[in-house]
Amino acid sequence: MSSKGVISVLVIDDSAHNRRTLSTMLESEPDVRVVDRAADGEEGLKKVVDLKPDVVTLDLEMPKLGGYTFLRLLMRTAPTPVIVISSYSHRSDVFKALELGAFDFIAKPQHPTFEAMEALRVELLEKVRAARHVRPGYRHAAPGARAMAVAGEPPLVVAVGASTGGPPAVQRVLEGLAVEPTPCVLVCQHMPPQFTRAFADRLDRIGPFSVTEARDGDLVQPGHVYIAPGGRHMVVAERGSRLELHTPPSTPVDKYAPSVDRLFVSMAQVLGAKALGVVLTGMGADGAEGARAVHHAGGEVWAQSEETSVVFGMPGEAIATGVVKRVIPLGDIGPALAALARRRR
Repeated sequence: MSSKGVISVLVIDDSAHNRRTLSTMLESEPDVRVVDRAADGEEGLKKVVDLKPDVVTLDLEMPKLGGYTFLRLLMRTAPTPVIVISSYSHRSDVFKALELGAFDFIAKPQHPTFEAMEALRVELLEKVRAARHVRPGYRHAAPGARAMAVAGEPPLVVAVGASTGGPPAVQRVLEGLAVEPTPCVLVCQHMPPQFTRAFADRLDRIGPFSVTEARDGDLVQPGHVYIAPGGRHMVVAERGSRLELHTPPSTPVDKYAPSVDRLFVSMAQVLGAKALGVVLTGMGADGAEGARAVHHAGGEVWAQSEETSVVFGMPGEAIATGVVKRVIPLGDIGPALAALARRRR
């Protein structure tokens, strides 16, 4: 962190207009200072080494040295929290950037109205401030083989909540769970609309489960992972002897959509003592209220350990409720879920 608590930021973007816009947004608050700007990855890498900023904002498509190569070199030589600024048209690129070590991403508004740009400013400042809590993320092992869906009722349904640092963490959990492909996993990852579908598609290609963005009325099936759609919620309901998913729209009072709390509460109401919620890395307290509901219904709540979380906000808040049964390093969560699934069969 820079002196006097001011967060120093380097802005890297090949568009002069974007550099000016982001700089103005960042310096609209006194605790953030733009130390410099760079027009490409090569220039940006040199300035990171020279200036040692607290945070970097990065456009992935740049001349000379592209965003992916920049991230690989940066994480090898001068690891620094990076926030990717992405357009909706390149949403699939975001997940590769996160795997390469980017801290988080922000989607550019499709229509730059005053309200959309103000929302971008608020989100940008929130994530830059969160960077002071960044912890190094895990590198991932090679993805496992795709699991085959198993007919019949799932012996275990797992609800997973995540935010900042979540996409690579969710992938790591699924890779660790690949040895026991019978559970159904419901993932609530804070992410804008359309990006959740790209996230599901990416996880589906690399295995180990069949992964889709949840649709209203989907039946909960073993061997499947359902990603809550951005901008909507995902809740569990009963349909006779089966479970199905509903995806209600967000309301003006919702801070997060999708909401981990909403998912966990529905798990508690429908599954009772069989409910299992896992809180992964992320900013804020989403999941804490839901953790209480799962616990009071007789279910279990697990949380990712502090030393393996990119940001310990969500797991820390869940743990602070006193209802979390297990605090587990990220690399151990998947195997622990697999072991639990085998015991419950």
